[in-house]
Amino acid sequence: MSKRIHVAALAAAVLGMFQLSGGAQAAQCGRNASGFEAWKQEFANEARAKGVGANAIAALMTTHYATATINADRGLKSFRLSLDQFLAKRGANTIIARGRSLKKSQAGLFATIQSRYGVPPGPLLAIWGMESGFGAVKGNQNMLSSVATLAYDCRRPEFFTDQLYAALKLVDSGRFSAQTRGSMHGEVGQTQFMPKTVLQFGVGNLETAAGALDSTANYLKAHGWSAGQGYQPGEANFAAIQAWNAATVYQQAIAYIGQRIDAQ
Repeated sequence: MSKRIHVAALAAAVLGMFQLSGGAQAAQCGRNASGFEAWKQEFANEARAKGVGANAIAALMTTHYATATINADRGLKSFRLSLDQFLAKRGANTIIARGRSLKKSQAGLFATIQSRYGVPPGPLLAIWGMESGFGAVKGNQNMLSSVATLAYDCRRPEFFTDQLYAALKLVDSGRFSAQTRGSMHGEVGQTQFMPKTVLQFGVGNLETAAGALDSTANYLKAHGWSAGQGYQPGEANFAAIQAWNAATVYQQAIAYIGQRIDAQ
């Protein structure tokens, strides 16, 4: 699962402080399930005051405290591995082999994306493979419950409050529902977009390969990707890869796997 969580946490925290100021005091965070239902009621009142619609409020009220999400959030360890260890854990050789095959079989799709956004197949296939095993493992958690639980949790409430408001906006617009499924932190689709990222950069159906890859290329271009420039560490486009995920080892893995795919 990809985590554009840490890279934006500080900025989101500041944004969240401004968003939640000037009205009723923000709903109180908690460290276990005992306060979740009371928090949910408080948050729903705040959301209504901010203009969140009835359908989204109703979806919010169906959420439950996601214990599996909390356990996963507390157990994140893979980003502490060396690059070689991380590549082995993620099955880099399998991703490279499958990526090369998809690069050939879906040549038309990747040519269209590169023409539109300037992003070559390699990094897109690296992201697609690492995020969801090329669409095979997208997560089966209730997205809204995962995000609401992390917005309630005292560890990073500002960042996930921002994500929860984005998710509610997506429910109001009909793009998400109370039943939308995702990964442990609320990531959705074949390249695992957080709700706010869906709002900002989603340009198609993220549950399809074409929509997910198009959206991922759009994200990279919006973060400074320059057509024809390199994307290895120290090269111009590596900064866009850094924007995708704050973990250094993850960034290096995207660059390494992408280069191996593009080289053939």
